[in-house]
Amino acid sequence: MDDERTKPLSRPTPGVASHDAHEERVRAAFDDLGAKLGDRATPETRASVESLRAATLDKDAVRVRAQLDEVKEKHGWLWEELTAHPRVTALVNELALMGL
Repeated sequence: MDDERTKPLSRPTPGVASHDAHEERVRAAFDDLGAKLGDRATPETRASVESLRAATLDKDAVRVRAQLDEVKEKHGWLWEELTAHPRVTALVNELALMGL
């Protein structure tokens, strides 16, 4: 009997699975943030958000810290939006636990 239900489940490669899950979480969080910002975001603030997204995606704590400092200094309202967004905040907190 060649029933699909009888075949063992394939196990994802640990590094690949966690990387894919991280990418999906970052994408979802920053897409949601972008939708929330809507028309209020200028090209400059969108560039800042995209730089923060890239640093978060790379799990680069130094770049995340630099981007957060820049946003806080240049775009106070965007800083408020970032810190109030639960998904983005959760990602930054995770990076903080990794050494941010």
